[in-house]
Amino acid sequence: MNPALRIATYNLHKGVSAFYLRHVLPAQRRALDGLDLDLVFLQEVQGRHASRARRHADWPADPQHAVLAGDHHHAYGANAFYRAGHHGNAIVSRHAILGWHNQDLSLSRLERRGLLHARIRLPGREAPLHALCVHLNLRAEDRRRQLEALVRYAVDEVPADEPLILAGDFNDWRQEACAVLEDALTVHEAFRRRHGRLAATFPVRRPLLHLDRIYVRGLDVVEAKVHSAVPWRGLSDHAPLSAVLVPR
Repeated sequence: MNPALRIATYNLHKGVSAFYLRHVLPAQRRALDGLDLDLVFLQEVQGRHASRARRHADWPADPQHAVLAGDHHHAYGANAFYRAGHHGNAIVSRHAILGWHNQDLSLSRLERRGLLHARIRLPGREAPLHALCVHLNLRAEDRRRQLEALVRYAVDEVPADEPLILAGDFNDWRQEACAVLEDALTVHEAFRRRHGRLAATFPVRRPLLHLDRIYVRGLDVVEAKVHSAVPWRGLSDHAPLSAVLVPR
């Protein structure tokens, strides 16, 4: 029997609360640990921020993705660089990461975005699992161009017969991404597969917009949930989206 994979996607909001007043990364780590995840797709991960490190006494010396990973494997793709530091996407995995690549999807200096691709070795499986973590722009026309670039990359770099998870913050409030990705990559969205609709994940205190997604190929969706209650309500502006998947 194939072991189930417990996964989630979560926009960290750089490990700080709304209006950047409180450092909440320790609470985010406790909450994520409580889900007992095998694979986590993270956006707005702070690799370094010198001024916040001075402002918050408990700011970690290590990058946020390393703190959240603990003893697990991790990969980080920095997308936005500035005087105080940088942030981007990260993938944390219970299973070994065979290799990773960060693909720049930026279209302007104002929104630096990327696609982080990690190849994961699953126990008892010869073919790797391809994990793609993405964060797209706020402007609809930009997102359409980024989806085209994402599809081109996945077609070129992910063999069609190997399992794929594409997850992250798509900022797709117009709900255009599903048709594009389903047609081009033969994926299906996990929450919609289980519940017949996309998950509302933003804003976390009263989720109305369907921004965060988990698209899968070569895996069956056993469970999909949105986590918007306590303790998640005060930790980011997004609610995390989780799924239980079984490789075929």
